[in-house]
Amino acid sequence: MDTAKPNVIVRRTRAADAEAFARLFSDEAVFGGVLQMPYPSAEIWRKRLEEHEVPGKPDLPLTAEVQGEVVGNAGLFPVVPSPRRKHAMGLGICVAKEWQGRGVGTALMTALTDYADRWANVLRIELTVYTDNTRAIALYRRHGFVTEGTHIGFAMRGGVFVDALSMARLHPNPPRIGAG
Repeated sequence: MDTAKPNVIVRRTRAADAEAFARLFSDEAVFGGVLQMPYPSAEIWRKRLEEHEVPGKPDLPLTAEVQGEVVGNAGLFPVVPSPRRKHAMGLGICVAKEWQGRGVGTALMTALTDYADRWANVLRIELTVYTDNTRAIALYRRHGFVTEGTHIGFAMRGGVFVDALSMARLHPNPPRIGAG
């Protein structure tokens, strides 16, 4: 496989990506690293993705493409509906196995953190990651995330309960009045 850094296009996810998402999440190397379940259907993905097309939603779903092929996705979403937590967003990300370590995750993380820092008034981004996902943990640390704790027996994966880290990133330079 060519290991050169590809030209990654990051764009907003659309309902038409449902078939590609079903393919992406049918790989155990992908769904095993996130909280998705095996055997996804394109129709279920279409319904989920259509919800993101409703105007006014605070979510930001992004898709990464290389030469027209969907190779990853990521998004920011409200942690809870409470007004007291509007400053915090959750983050989810996945990259197709054959594209991991080739800049796709970096492109998605850069887009999400730029959006959070410069446009969405986000002070805190939170995520969980399985403790054995060293590549993802390194990516998150490069983007300013720190470990805040460990969840023991966090999720079932392949018949075994696995642990996860709780990580967060605070805005590196929170906005101030008159900043400019």
